[in-house]
Amino acid sequence: MARFHLISLGCAKNLVDSEVMLGSLAAGGWELVDDPDEAGLLILNTCGFIQPAVEEAIGEMLELVRIKERSPEKKIVVVGCLVQRYQEKLSEELPEVDLFLGTEAAADLADYVAQLFDGVLSQRVLLPGRNLMSSTTPRIVSTPGFRAWLKITEGCDNRCSYCMIPTIRGPLRSRSIDDLVFEAQNLQEYGVKELSLIAQDSTAYGNDLGENDNIVHLMEQLLQRTSIEWLRLLYLYPTGISDALLQLMADNSRIVPYLDIPMQHVSDRILRSMNRRYGAEQLSTTISQMRTILPDIALRTTFLVGFPGETENDFLELETFLRRTNLDHVGIFAYANEEGCPSENFAGQVPEEEKLRRRDYLLAVQAELSSSIQKKYLGRVEPVLVEGLSRETDLLLEGRTRFQAPEVDGCVYLNDGTARPGDIVQVRITETQVYDLVGEILGG
Repeated sequence: MARFHLISLGCAKNLVDSEVMLGSLAAGGWELVDDPDEAGLLILNTCGFIQPAVEEAIGEMLELVRIKERSPEKKIVVVGCLVQRYQEKLSEELPEVDLFLGTEAAADLADYVAQLFDGVLSQRVLLPGRNLMSSTTPRIVSTPGFRAWLKITEGCDNRCSYCMIPTIRGPLRSRSIDDLVFEAQNLQEYGVKELSLIAQDSTAYGNDLGENDNIVHLMEQLLQRTSIEWLRLLYLYPTGISDALLQLMADNSRIVPYLDIPMQHVSDRILRSMNRRYGAEQLSTTISQMRTILPDIALRTTFLVGFPGETENDFLELETFLRRTNLDHVGIFAYANEEGCPSENFAGQVPEEEKLRRRDYLLAVQAELSSSIQKKYLGRVEPVLVEGLSRETDLLLEGRTRFQAPEVDGCVYLNDGTARPGDIVQVRITETQVYDLVGEILGG
């Protein structure tokens, strides 16, 4: 059997594309191996969203080129956002790469690879037309078998001034509710206990479909037609969160009380410049509504600092907002001036050193706040999804509460009791840290 090695970079949405690539290649008779030296085919699924991701992808490509220099018979295929964004420029600068494929190539990767090895491809850069995966698209889940991602849309219509996603991924395309439910049912049969719904903007789900196709109806159908214990909603646009959605969450404990809502900033002036459709007052009102309907909800967000034109006062508005709202999980990122974005040419570009100062300052503020916020869990008994042995030490188990999303938030270290990966167990929280919790399994 022919062997391949795959490296997947970027976000969870990109990982789903990599899982589709795994499914396509497996159906085409290929075997995945961990060691690139054992593979005849080297694949890199890239992220091209921001400059650090571009640099990471280029570094990985150069490493694959070094492997090919030792074994010239190997083929290198680079796929994804970076190719969609830079296209022929990559082909010119990296002649050692055998094939560049755009973001829409994942489901048909085995066919392209077969043509590459047969020598029948006339181009090194191929950008297939826009398409949408479905429940019948071959996919091999690469996350632990008890949790998975469900990508509900492709593309985005928001057109934020700093973002290349609509250009790279195209306009919003929503999968049908029946198709998503069918995939969720298949994942349930596979053993999934936590299903995280992902999209560029989950609240935009169904805007391109019928009147009754929206995120609330989708969640209702997932509740009715599956028995997956934990359903998690990620990447919601602030103005798209309705009372109907919040009430559905309040009435159904299987939708975990957690929302990831990228806010990006709180200065009205900067938000207008970002082309975000809300202001600080609306953000505060939304947070208040959420906590009124779901008093126990955990909120995650991200902020960009150093956006063109951001003054010290604009920046300090973020600190005031953080201290007033006590958000559970916050990511702070320095603005990257991306080629091709409208904001690339905005006046008032902030020096890199100042961006990093502002980022580090807010990260320290959030660490201080998080230490205090975490204390609300002390002494509580919470269901915890066990991930397995701790990444820190084999002497502890590790898991997550409903208030911690996979791979981005803290965890729960379990120092007493026994459980298997994938078990949902009752845990008493005995200690709180800056981002993590410590607890003991009851009855374990």
